[in-house]
Amino acid sequence: MRTSWEEAGWERLGDGVARRRMPGWDETIGVIAGSTGVMIVDTGATLRDGAELRRTIRGVLGREVTHVALTHPHFDHVLGTAAFAGVEVFGAAGLGELLRRDQDGLRHDATRHGVAPEAAAEAADLLVAPHHHVHGQLTVELGDRQVLLANVGPGHTAHDLAVLVPGGGGEPEIVFCGDLVEESGEPQAGPDALPRQWPGALDRLLALGGEDARYVPGHGAVVDARFVRAQRDALAARYGVAPA
Repeated sequence: MRTSWEEAGWERLGDGVARRRMPGWDETIGVIAGSTGVMIVDTGATLRDGAELRRTIRGVLGREVTHVALTHPHFDHVLGTAAFAGVEVFGAAGLGELLRRDQDGLRHDATRHGVAPEAAAEAADLLVAPHHHVHGQLTVELGDRQVLLANVGPGHTAHDLAVLVPGGGGEPEIVFCGDLVEESGEPQAGPDALPRQWPGALDRLLALGGEDARYVPGHGAVVDARFVRAQRDALAARYGVAPA
């Protein structure tokens, strides 16, 4: 018997579109369902997370995930990917090489943030790199629905991917932003951030979604274009970038 998104612990964003804020690090996981395909946006921090996400999506849709889009290379967004065996994985150009090169760094980062060492090691060892590399924009067909993947970075990292779900039927566009946008706290500029280029990435994100889109941050509540623009301006001021 199928459950609803809400019963499964997800927030419904539109027809066939939902997201879940994961416990622990509050990272957002998205799902987009078409007539013949299902895309998950990010996969959680462990293989257990990934397996649980796969199970709950199947419980709502009655179908398996067919595509994975990874928004950026941080542990809480990528380490569940191996739970989606046989699924097509997409990421910004260069992400795959980085993930293959930096397995030890991902494991260390996950452990430092509280993932059990055994779970972090297992997920890093089995990590799946993207099969498809997005240089500019790439349209993915999910049957009756097209999803646009856009390499809008660098900014939060050198490999930031946004996922646009086109609107229609009175529903607005929905943009999964990864950690380019954060609502539950200040945007986190770690050692792999390119902060002076981050405002430009947000300009590209706003051009992608437009004024009426719903923007889904990597952490926190869904926001609007005004919020994204304010965060862009705050980052520009913080890092000495001229206004757009």
